[in-house]
Amino acid sequence: MTSGRLQLHDRGAGLLFIAAFAAMVAGGCHPANSARGVVDRFIDQYYVAIDLKAAEPFCTGLALDKLHHEIQLVGNQKIDANTRKPVVHYKLTAERDATDHIEFLFRATIDVPEGGTFNRNWLITARKDAGAWKVSNFDDYE
Repeated sequence: MTSGRLQLHDRGAGLLFIAAFAAMVAGGCHPANSARGVVDRFIDQYYVAIDLKAAEPFCTGLALDKLHHEIQLVGNQKIDANTRKPVVHYKLTAERDATDHIEFLFRATIDVPEGGTFNRNWLITARKDAGAWKVSNFDDYE
């Protein structure tokens, strides 16, 4: 009888481990409160999901101003299940740690359905704001 309980407990622990591992992989393996973790979450919302409102909590300063300006420009245009979203792949190519901020340079490949593929560079700066890492600026170029 005891061995049956141990097996059930072991299965539960195994499932818990698998769930925790899956969450780490989905979250990019960077702690949520780290500069890279915040930048990854910003990228997921801004560039991948194209959800400007969801990107707001990760921003401060100029980055937040840019988001608000883009939200005004987009107006009531909705991104939904019918929108042909691009498939975005990106990788970190450089990181520079300065006194009060960290700059991340990413290389992105963007596949647009029926629109081709193109590459962009993203320069994203993170700094601490009230003790928490936030994206303070972002830019993209060829």
